[in-house]
Amino acid sequence: SRNTLPLSSMHVNSYGESIDWLFEQFPSYQLIGSKAYKPTLDNIRSICKQIGDPQKELQFIHIAGTNGKGSCSAMLASILTESGEKVGLFTSPHILDFRERIRVNGEMISESEVVTFCQKIQAIDLTFDPSFFEITFAMALEHFKKSNCTICVIETGLGGRLDATNIIEPLVSLITNISLEHTAILGDTLEAIAAEKAGIIKTKTPIVIGHTSKETKQVFFDKAKSKEAPIYLAEEENVLFNYDLPLLGSYQKENLRSVLCVLNVLYEKYGIDTKSKIQEGLNRIRENTGFFGRMQIVQRDPLVIFDVSHNYDGAKATLDYVNTRLTGDLYLLYGSSSDKDVLPIIGLFPDTAHIHLSTFNNQRSLSKGQLEELALAAGKNAIIHENARIALEQIRSSIKKEDVVLVFGSFFLLSDLM
Repeated sequence: SRNTLPLSSMHVNSYGESIDWLFEQFPSYQLIGSKAYKPTLDNIRSICKQIGDPQKELQFIHIAGTNGKGSCSAMLASILTESGEKVGLFTSPHILDFRERIRVNGEMISESEVVTFCQKIQAIDLTFDPSFFEITFAMALEHFKKSNCTICVIETGLGGRLDATNIIEPLVSLITNISLEHTAILGDTLEAIAAEKAGIIKTKTPIVIGHTSKETKQVFFDKAKSKEAPIYLAEEENVLFNYDLPLLGSYQKENLRSVLCVLNVLYEKYGIDTKSKIQEGLNRIRENTGFFGRMQIVQRDPLVIFDVSHNYDGAKATLDYVNTRLTGDLYLLYGSSSDKDVLPIIGLFPDTAHIHLSTFNNQRSLSKGQLEELALAAGKNAIIHENARIALEQIRSSIKKEDVVLVFGSFFLLSDLM
């Protein structure tokens, strides 16, 4: 039963009202975590039918995986933009503005279009309460159709098989990698999570796998075989790798390898030629996609890096890379949502580092007390903060030119700082 007013009785007239309505009326994973997860595609199919099924008139690249989805999505979108395509890009979550999630050739959807779409959804007589993510994805599809996009890069929200984005029929799909995440929803083994991500593999549609392990490789091959889908392992493909990658982190080279493999498939299967624009696309990734917060240098001398690594494998890769850049002391400012497995991540922090843990301005944030307990359990000497901005100011006041500051963890921590 509904616990809100009927959709038809709600009326928004401004962008601010629309955003408030989206967040207040519908459960959002960004706000409340796994309670927002809706394990069905029926709702998104129903919404799209009401708005003319825009997904049936568009071409897609579909991207799932534990780490690297955002990076691969941004690289692909930027390279395709530089190659003359009109590119729709759907990503999540946003950091500063809801409209970051929906872009065409780097330009965010307009505030007026957000308002108009919300009004349209309010006017539809639905028999269910659609989720924030379902409405947002439907909004993106309609915007991409109206913008006459020639190709759309779609990042899954959570999982794959039952993610709202999985109603699309892509030209090619990419699964970046698999590690333990959202275990309460996706399963508590690598095999189970791989099976959920493999749910994006479509009949006779090429699938690129960025990285496999002994636990996941057979899962992907079995699913691809059952779907008669050509499968490409980026780690085994002979791709030319002679590009200057303007993103920090050795793992970004693995992401680029996956991207190059996808681009090869697009050329071989569909004649979409990007070869002469790859470097230009990499160089203009921020202009073309708004990409930030992934090993992003925000200050030099001393070096301050922002990164949204928020699970164990991502945090380990980030810390391993930063350690290669150290000539002085390492300062860490970390914050996480309460639904993450944080203790192993804090356990990665070097004992020689200056460790700072902070809450952030979102109801999913770990509390100060929880952070204190985690630091104690991990055996780490940490300073706990309730305001990330003040924490960063304090760190900056004490560092030397040769030191490195790594601010990382949740998107919401970076949102507070940016």
